[in-house]
Amino acid sequence: MQHDEVIWQVIRHNHCSFMAKITTGKFCRNPYNVTGICNRSSCPLANSRYATIRDHDGVFYLYMKTIERAHKPNELWERVKLPRNYEKSLELIDKHLMYWPKILVHKTKQRLTKMTQMRIRMRKLALKTREKIMTTPRKEIKREARREQKAEKAALLDKSIEKELLERLKKGVYGDIYNYPVEAYNEVLEMEELQAASEEEEEPEIEYVEGYEELEEEEDMEDFGGLAIHDQDADADADEDSDGLDEDVEDIEVPRKRGRKESTFSLRKLEKDARAKLKKKAKVIVEVENEETNERQTTVH
Repeated sequence: MQHDEVIWQVIRHNHCSFMAKITTGKFCRNPYNVTGICNRSSCPLANSRYATIRDHDGVFYLYMKTIERAHKPNELWERVKLPRNYEKSLELIDKHLMYWPKILVHKTKQRLTKMTQMRIRMRKLALKTREKIMTTPRKEIKREARREQKAEKAALLDKSIEKELLERLKKGVYGDIYNYPVEAYNEVLEMEELQAASEEEEEPEIEYVEGYEELEEEEDMEDFGGLAIHDQDADADADEDSDGLDEDVEDIEVPRKRGRKESTFSLRKLEKDARAKLKKKAKVIVEVENEETNERQTTVH
């Protein structure tokens, strides 16, 4: 059978792996200890009836141990989940520890209070942004600086070699024997094409433009009134000369407005318009003969 007093005498005076002795006192490192102090009432090993509270990922659980389960180590502790509300957790502790010793119930409630305060402080600290102090590794900084210097020197050397090879290739030092890298050769060709295109774009284009278009348009607008008069006279002459198609068309006189000088271009334009109207109004006689019936049909156009 389990005897609590014998267990306590052995643990206290001989050896306990959870006990920590310091100048201020003796403490217990057992996770089930309700106070953290090594004494008779707080020892979870020397008390067959014991209760405590533990935290699992921010969730509090009430652990209870009784003498009836002492022969089952895998079912020694009974665990009850506590709600997040502090008052409801206290009510639940009172419900499950109703007939337990008052000193143990009081210590359990104290542990719940301390753990609740600790959880609130942890949430506040998690939300608050704080400066993080970090050490500067001097060896790594020096090593990176040396590598950067070497890389810069290697880059400058590569560029100088590339320029020298390009100059030799342009001069034809190697002839057809030298196998030049295709990518670099294509880059050089593209650069030369871009330079040639930019030079072509910079050359100005020469255009020839007629300078008297505006003047001719103004003269045409001035002669618009004379054109209307000329159209009326041309219609009258066309009606009189419709019977004869062999009359000379070149003798048509174009009326001019008095007091104005007309350009040769406008006169020629008026004469062409008059001739076109006369040709349109001229009648054309068409005869169609049918051989079978010996009949003729005449039409006037």
